Amino acid sequence: MKKILLPTILLVLAYGFWISPNFKTIAAGVAVFLFGMLSLEQGFQAFTGGALERLLRRTTASTWKSVLFGIVSTTVMQSSSLVSVIAISFLGAGLITLAAGIGIIFGANLGTTTGAWLIAGFGLKVNIAAYAMPMLAFGVILIFQSSKSLKGIGYILAGLGFLFLGIHFMKDGFEAYKETLNLAEFAVSGYPGVLLFTAIGIFATVVMQSSHATLVLTITALAAGQITYENALALAIGANIGTTITAILGAMSSNEGGKRLAAAHLIFNLVTGVIAIVFIYQLVDLVNVVSLAVGIAEEDYTLKLAVFHSIFNLLGILVMLPLMNQLVTNLERFIPEKKPDVDQPKYLTDASAAFPETALEAVRKETLRVYEAALRIIGDGLGLKRELVASDDDLEQAIAVQQRVHVFDIDAMYDKHIKGIYSAIVAFISSAPFARKEEHSSGLRWLRNASTRMVEAVKDTRNIQENLIEYVDADAENQKMRELYNRIRLQLGLIIRELESIRSGGSDTVDALSLDALKLQAVEEQESINQLIADLISQHAITPGMGSSLINDSGFAHDISVNLIEASQSLFVSRDQGLELAAHDVALNEDELMRIGEETEAAARQINANP
Repeated sequence: MKKILLPTILLVLAYGFWISPNFKTIAAGVAVFLFGMLSLEQGFQAFTGGALERLLRRTTASTWKSVLFGIVSTTVMQSSSLVSVIAISFLGAGLITLAAGIGIIFGANLGTTTGAWLIAGFGLKVNIAAYAMPMLAFGVILIFQSSKSLKGIGYILAGLGFLFLGIHFMKDGFEAYKETLNLAEFAVSGYPGVLLFTAIGIFATVVMQSSHATLVLTITALAAGQITYENALALAIGANIGTTITAILGAMSSNEGGKRLAAAHLIFNLVTGVIAIVFIYQLVDLVNVVSLAVGIAEEDYTLKLAVFHSIFNLLGILVMLPLMNQLVTNLERFIPEKKPDVDQPKYLTDASAAFPETALEAVRKETLRVYEAALRIIGDGLGLKRELVASDDDLEQAIAVQQRVHVFDIDAMYDKHIKGIYSAIVAFISSAPFARKEEHSSGLRWLRNASTRMVEAVKDTRNIQENLIEYVDADAENQKMRELYNRIRLQLGLIIRELESIRSGGSDTVDALSLDALKLQAVEEQESINQLIADLISQHAITPGMGSSLINDSGFAHDISVNLIEASQSLFVSRDQGLELAAHDVALNEDELMRIGEETEAAARQINANP
């Protein structure tokens, strides 16, 4: 399709340039306007590195808040496409619910109507080219600055300048057409005209990927008398339907959540468009009533078009909001979540990589999936079911009465539940365009480190599994070995239980201190077991070969504990970057733990030597 469409558009443009200089002016106006939209979007993206994302999370707690966010953000940024892409990326990263995303889309459709009001009420009534020039001059200067904020402001100013300049060119081009050609002669009245010009509006918006550009073209042509009021209304309806192409394209690289939101966008705009087409003449009467009430002149069709655009979008919201829950249910049914044989990332999509805060949260959610899978695999590898560890049952008693540990294929479970996600996390962070920037790299680095530690903990569990299965068996010859391996299992089970308890509640400060206490506990437990092993060897209760196996496995158990604790440190201590930095600065590292362990051991020896 693209191979045919692009050459066709280029040929049409070339033919238009050849036959009419006025067409050149209009086409150049559209091109400059579209370039202004791109600049404006790039400028606002410079400010989406955290503030907009945090605002979005706080303002989508209810449907009406989501709708309001969509209205306000689109009014400010004048780009429903950018707001739609942000909503899709947030939904893809699991930051907002599908219902919240749909609410944002509903609001964005109403917010985008403010563009028609600005153009009809301001852009056509003053010489906006005079405002465009200073904006372009200041904007270009700021674009060349190194500061991200100044650069963003520069793109916004330049974008507004190009928008104004594009409107000026389109307006002049249609005015000039009056002398040579009256396009209004090609008007089609009645429902055939409504359907024809709706289709033209859809096609124009799909080609330009901007409903704003189609509306500006429509309003300037209407102001010059080159199209009729009725046909202009149909073009506006078509632009509203055609704008869904941007959301659909943005969702192609997203997950099922993003695809559901794009489908909701399409359904909303189609339903709204059908309502507007079916009741277009009743809506025209309503527009006349509203226009008279707010003081719009009877012949001011450009402002009436803006009123019409707002009314039918508001009507669409009022119709669709009561059906929100049913829409969410149907979308989840018709676009189900895929469940592959091997677990794959759910949140690491191209859409989630578009904004730093979104990408960070997507990586956090995938790392949490690795964490949960690793805990299940480690527990099963130790013969400790997740339900037992998560309960309040006496873990020591439960382990003591357990007859044996059954064989559990850790490698197969790792390949199925962790490997694909872990590989994707590493690849995603390595390829993220902002991963090397200091304000984003620390969080990504800690999360990658957390995933790596979970993987190492699973592999260490595999290393002790063979001896564990042999010696925990109730029929094993050496009961001392059974007791020691059960002690290792108990220690790891208690660590996992405590980590889950810390995760589910408590303040950030208490969590950090509790994790440091767990690290010390792991060090002390390893030293205690090693001392006990030495005593048992000297008493000939176990052989030196058994003792060396136990020492190795005790070391693996210690590493499992520390890796789990460190992973929890990165995942659960704090969501605030400043607090995360402080928490990681004060967390005890391996050297400090060893030093504290040695000091504790020396103090114990001194006490024993001097009772």
